Amino acid sequence: MNRTYLRRTLQLGVSLAVAVGLAACGSDHGAAHDAPGTSSASAFSGESAASNATDVMFAQMMIPHHQQAVEMSDLAATRASDPQVEQLAVQIKDAQAPEITQLRHWLTQWGAPMPGADGDGHGTIHSTPEMDHEMPGMMSDADMAKLAAASGTEFDRQFLTMMIAHHEGAITMGEEEAAEGANPEARALAQRIITTQRAEIDTMKKILDRL
Repeated sequence: MNRTYLRRTLQLGVSLAVAVGLAACGSDHGAAHDAPGTSSASAFSGESAASNATDVMFAQMMIPHHQQAVEMSDLAATRASDPQVEQLAVQIKDAQAPEITQLRHWLTQWGAPMPGADGDGHGTIHSTPEMDHEMPGMMSDADMAKLAAASGTEFDRQFLTMMIAHHEGAITMGEEEAAEGANPEARALAQRIITTQRAEIDTMKKILDRL
């Protein structure tokens, strides 16, 4: 995977509103979202910040990407046997579920469409005619069915292997946003995703090594 996903969309001529009323996340995670030169004010404070097509596509892609990670984490609650896998799944859900809410809020503030349900199992966005591509790291319907059918150590291994790939995809999208996004809070969230998920990948690889 490379950092071409959003560039392709920009080349397709996506044109979206750039004046918005938002700032940083108002949750307890707000300070973690801060980057040099950005504000830690609430996203609901009404403070204005600019956005570009990269910011919009980042949010549109990351919402279903996070949703699938939450779904995978929910499966771990009843299928995982390793305590570290169970703990990691809770950690992933606790981090990503609130981020979905924030990403949706940003899209609303930007006047941009929410990502549409694609039904193809590959995380393809069909929100507008201009958006038709796959997100890195998404699991297929077959992958998810296989994970749901597993339990115990077999589930643990599948979960970790799939989530590592899933995280790597999120990092790819986060790097693109951090480099080319215009909205400081979206860029800060992207950097937080990069940092958090890299650390979780390291943890998951260590767990896999001992299973």
